[in-house]
Amino acid sequence: MMKAISLALIAGGVVLLYFGGQSFHSLANDVSRVVTGAPTNKTIWLLAGGVAATLAGLVGLTASSAGKR
Repeated sequence: MMKAISLALIAGGVVLLYFGGQSFHSLANDVSRVVTGAPTNKTIWLLAGGVAATLAGLVGLTASSAGKR
């Protein structure tokens, strides 16, 4: 069960990272970076959520496989 949740977190994290990358290269984000010097909040949350979910999935996957030794 833990392995399935970890794999789902990794898959969800990769999807969030993909959409964060797409958002990073959008026109709205380019305008935001010119005006404020920073990307939009949506982009930051997508990338941060993607990293967090992927890392949580990887930690869960290594923890579940280490417990079976």
